Amino acid sequence: MNPALLLRRGGSQNLSPALVSILSGSFLMGSDSGQDNEKPVHRVCVDAFQLAACQVTNSEYACFLGETRSAPPPFWNGPHFNDTQQPVVGVSWFEAVRYCEWLRSWADRHFRLPTEAEWEYAARGDLAAALFPWGDAPPESLPDYAERWKTGPEPVGSGEANGFGLFNMCDNVHEWCSDWFDPGYYAVSPERNPRGPATGGRRSSRGGSWRHHIKISRCATRSSIPPDFHYADYGFRVACADVSEAVARL
Repeated sequence: MNPALLLRRGGSQNLSPALVSILSGSFLMGSDSGQDNEKPVHRVCVDAFQLAACQVTNSEYACFLGETRSAPPPFWNGPHFNDTQQPVVGVSWFEAVRYCEWLRSWADRHFRLPTEAEWEYAARGDLAAALFPWGDAPPESLPDYAERWKTGPEPVGSGEANGFGLFNMCDNVHEWCSDWFDPGYYAVSPERNPRGPATGGRRSSRGGSWRHHIKISRCATRSSIPPDFHYADYGFRVACADVSEAVARL
């Protein structure tokens, strides 16, 4: 169903995203063989949190548009972007944050965008030292790689989940993170729960893009754009605190 039709019908559906619980832990963030902004490799500890198994879809975003009477993002009705199970694209960082706030009020959970550290930790899954969620084999070795992402992103959940049960962590669309971006931040990053610099001109993003020559990024790859930009390969997924672990500590 076209998301515009779903929007006219009110977008009635269960709005709770499928969440994966990520246990607290530590890992070596960054890469010595990647871009300069991925250096230095440094140990990071993250508290337990929950992350959506999939990127936010057009179907889910239509509910937000219908209830808030917000304007649809660019590409909303484009033939290559309007399948209800494709990730919503063309959403600015501000709009992604507003979606999290709206979902928070509906579900009574503190939904937000993940930090860069949380995203990379989650993308690595149970292969903390690997280049990609599945290991070190190059993306071109994956089945049907050359036939995928011809004209737009795939429906979410396509392909195999990583070791944590998360889909499309390094492919499909870039995903907004909560952090301001600073290429030199790793040199001064705190070890526990880093949240990026206090200010900046660009917001961080992670993951690969359907329109890039290499469609799948390494787990450590960083990217960024100004927060008000709307790109056809930018989407997001939501995160929140792990309530079960927080209660266990009481």
